[in-house]
Amino acid sequence: MATTAPLARPGLLDRLLPNGLLALVSAVLAAAAIAALWRGRADWGQVPALVWLHLATVLVATSLTPVMLLRRKGTRRHRQLGYVWVAAMAGTAAVSLFFNTGRLGPGHLGVFTGDVSPIHALSLFVLVMVPMIVLRARQHRVRDHESAVRGMVIGALLVAGWFTFAFHRMLGAWLLAPL
Repeated sequence: MATTAPLARPGLLDRLLPNGLLALVSAVLAAAAIAALWRGRADWGQVPALVWLHLATVLVATSLTPVMLLRRKGTRRHRQLGYVWVAAMAGTAAVSLFFNTGRLGPGHLGVFTGDVSPIHALSLFVLVMVPMIVLRARQHRVRDHESAVRGMVIGALLVAGWFTFAFHRMLGAWLLAPL
């Protein structure tokens, strides 16, 4: 008679932030970004191509996050969408390495002046973690894979994403501007 291994207890993040909540917050973040972009359409011509590329890749990742968190795991479709998600995350991080930090210059929406900031460290972290996430999934290290994905969603998408809506940032200025 074969015995089955006991189910592993969920980790702290699993208990505090279930996938449904992370999916909801990701969907709200994506909707806020899309709303901000729509409200700022009069200024689109001033936005550099590099910023558009960054926005496109992060919107793909943020929009796919709820789908990935709520769908059945381990299926062919999950793997296919997962490759799109990690490519979008890697693209977002790689593009952000070309941004400088500092205050927005007058008339330069989305173009930063200055040098390196903590966000660059986050970008490097994402570029290291993306292959690890894929490798852990391919090795069927499910808990390690899920933990890494959840950490990436929380830190690199949600926390970093919400900071893009600060008043002095382009998306924040567009979203929170008076009608």
